[in-house]
Amino acid sequence: MTPSDYEYLRKLLKDSSGLDLSADKQYLIESRLLPLSRKTGLSGISELVQKMKGGSASLISQVVEAMTTNETFFFRDKVPFDHFRDSIMPEILRARAGRKSIRIWCAAGSTGQEPYSLAMCLKEMSVALSGWRVEIIATDLSQEVLEKSRAGIYSQFEVQRGLPIQMLVKYFKQTGEFWQINPDIRAMVQHRQLNLLHDFSQLGVFDVIFCRNVLIYFDQDTKINIFNRLAKATESDGFLVLGAAETVVGLTDVFKPFPDRRGLYRPNGARATPAKLPAASAVAPKVAAMAGL
Repeated sequence: MTPSDYEYLRKLLKDSSGLDLSADKQYLIESRLLPLSRKTGLSGISELVQKMKGGSASLISQVVEAMTTNETFFFRDKVPFDHFRDSIMPEILRARAGRKSIRIWCAAGSTGQEPYSLAMCLKEMSVALSGWRVEIIATDLSQEVLEKSRAGIYSQFEVQRGLPIQMLVKYFKQTGEFWQINPDIRAMVQHRQLNLLHDFSQLGVFDVIFCRNVLIYFDQDTKINIFNRLAKATESDGFLVLGAAETVVGLTDVFKPFPDRRGLYRPNGARATPAKLPAASAVAPKVAAMAGL
């Protein structure tokens, strides 16, 4: 791979998915794209780049797919789900008692473990939520992972990662070597392909937004842009949940930390700086759930 090939790929990935690779990540591109080159019958990354420059939208999409990994597991990091159960939901139950509805957005839903973990948490609160309208929307960059999420089928390895055994028995059915989450849990989650770099105002306003382990891969200006727009998508008394390595502190004042709850934020009521959306790319609108890069 030549330096010009690397720069072309860096720019393409940043423009299309927000992935901001430093100058020393050439090895990462090679490890991800050499297998794709072989799979598509090409001699290497240079030929792959030439095909992409020729306008192959399908190949561009496959490259973005290969570069955006989807590492996730049930109840990942545990703490955000403790916050959801112990801090967020008690407040939501009080504040929304009149309208009896809750809207939740998982902005990097990947293969479904996060939105389904939330759905199971809510199912455990079914008595308190009797008569409530519950809506969970899961979005992601990758259509492939969204399809896996819709199916709700996981390997033995996947269900062993973070999922309490009592929830596995209660909410899954074993089929051969795999486990499928029950239809009533799957029905609680809606799936949409979306790109955080693009306008997401059509989704409406949410009581709770989980946007974890995706912004860490964006540059500072992109993070600020997204935070400002997330603030507009969050109810004034709603909640934003970020990953352990992510924060709004030092970037924007549209959210403020929730006292003594790491990774949990609330709208600050501050006026967001108008955010200019990036130009649409040739890649289909998606949102990245990237980890382990």
